[in-house]
Amino acid sequence: MASVCFYFQVHQPYRLRRYSVFDADPFYFDNLKNQTIANKVADKCYRPATALILDLVKRHKGNFRVSYAITGVCLDQLQAWCPDVIDLFKQLADTGCCEFIGETYYHSLSFIYSRDEFNRQVDMHTKKIQDLFGQTPTFFRNTELIYNNELAQHVSQMKDASGNPRFHGIICEGADHKLGSRSPNYIYSPPHHMVSGPGREGRPFSVLLKNYRLSDDIAFRFSNRGWAEWPLSAERFAQWVHQINGDGYLCNLFMDYETFGEHQWADTGIFQFLEKLPEAVFDVAKKPDGTTENHFITPSMAAKQFQPVDVYDVHDYISWADTERDLTAWRGNAMQTNALDDTYRLEAAIKRAHAAAEKSGNRAAMAQSEYLLEDWRKLTTSDHFYYMCTKYWADGDVHKYFSPYDSPYDAYINFMNTLDNVRTRIAGLSSAAPGQAARV
Repeated sequence: MASVCFYFQVHQPYRLRRYSVFDADPFYFDNLKNQTIANKVADKCYRPATALILDLVKRHKGNFRVSYAITGVCLDQLQAWCPDVIDLFKQLADTGCCEFIGETYYHSLSFIYSRDEFNRQVDMHTKKIQDLFGQTPTFFRNTELIYNNELAQHVSQMKDASGNPRFHGIICEGADHKLGSRSPNYIYSPPHHMVSGPGREGRPFSVLLKNYRLSDDIAFRFSNRGWAEWPLSAERFAQWVHQINGDGYLCNLFMDYETFGEHQWADTGIFQFLEKLPEAVFDVAKKPDGTTENHFITPSMAAKQFQPVDVYDVHDYISWADTERDLTAWRGNAMQTNALDDTYRLEAAIKRAHAAAEKSGNRAAMAQSEYLLEDWRKLTTSDHFYYMCTKYWADGDVHKYFSPYDSPYDAYINFMNTLDNVRTRIAGLSSAAPGQAARV
């Protein structure tokens, strides 16, 4: 038996406009570009892929299941510019065959820099999912699958309003240098973490590992004509999935949702592949009576169905980015570390100014401080630092594909110009006399 867990990351950042040292206005984000990109990706991926998955769930009578982690900033843009996509996700949620995963609202590196901000962003994201889809996430994924033991411990100890564990498990990269000779096709647990609460007494906190080889066959290699397995059929891929039997029971296929139609264009046959895949997975393990041993499950279903077989011990941070599977995609050079340090260095001052404005009761000051806090949080989105990466070869090509800048240096200068204006706004708000609003 092979249980297939399909998880998709859905994310779009708020991209910055060109902001020079001579700019003084507090309008940092290129919303015309952001709207254009949101609509383009919705046309190429979000609309056709979600409609197809909704059809597959109905066609297979609930036996096909998926899970999504949709960032808050992406949901905000979809609500503003592509509300019909939100409606499609709502329809999918109503089927009971779709699980929404918790994460940071702004797709940030906040866990590394500020536990308080991390908690707040997770709370914001949970509320957003509850409001839109009527679900409360019980599984977690950190930005870009960034993970270590400390993160697992922190997330496992987060509580809901009733004092019960908020999350029963987490998903991350199945890194070879952490697994050694072990297979990613099992559930693992972090060191010494147990979860108590309704339905979870005595059960370990579950860690689901991405099977990066099979995931990347779809996400990266599918349209590569130089790949020995091109063109990849659903039937052949289903055979590979079925072959995990004997060395595991869980095939975690984790990838960007934009794989379907945006990264792998429609003319590659990616949608036809997706349409045929569930049936191929079922058929490869079909028994004489017509039933099948293979099925699709969500992360929470997997955690309830299977017990961990071993400990996944990760002291240093790992991620699913680049060949190193570490943090160098965002913290690999001096520009990135400087930009990140300066960004989080402003947190305390911004939150003090926000608290003071709320205490003053001055509506104008409260609104200005709210805008300032929201802008700063948008600047914590990891993409801004990803654009500053100076790697070469294949990893560098991937960074260039996503970046709206001519070079990493342009990304850094533009970001730091913006951050300098944030400092000016903080100073203006902080120096405003009680009862007065600073012009920020």
